[in-house]
Amino acid sequence: MEKLQRLAISDEGFIFDPTTGNSFTTNKVGLWIMEQLKEDREISEILEDMVEQFETNQEEAQKDLMDFMEQLRACSLL
Repeated sequence: MEKLQRLAISDEGFIFDPTTGNSFTTNKVGLWIMEQLKEDREISEILEDMVEQFETNQEEAQKDLMDFMEQLRACSLL
């Protein structure tokens, strides 16, 4: 998660990687996930809190979390 620590993340979901110059945007759920990842929280903890925070079910939260994590990998942020 070293790469995540270098990112500049605004409250509006704008993400800037000062090392590469790349920028990204995300919605409030993605922003929340990024904050959790930057705090080095375990995926299982994030998933559990996500269900409560966004009032969704376990399956939907897991799908959304895994999809978002895959997008981060595709952008070389993980």
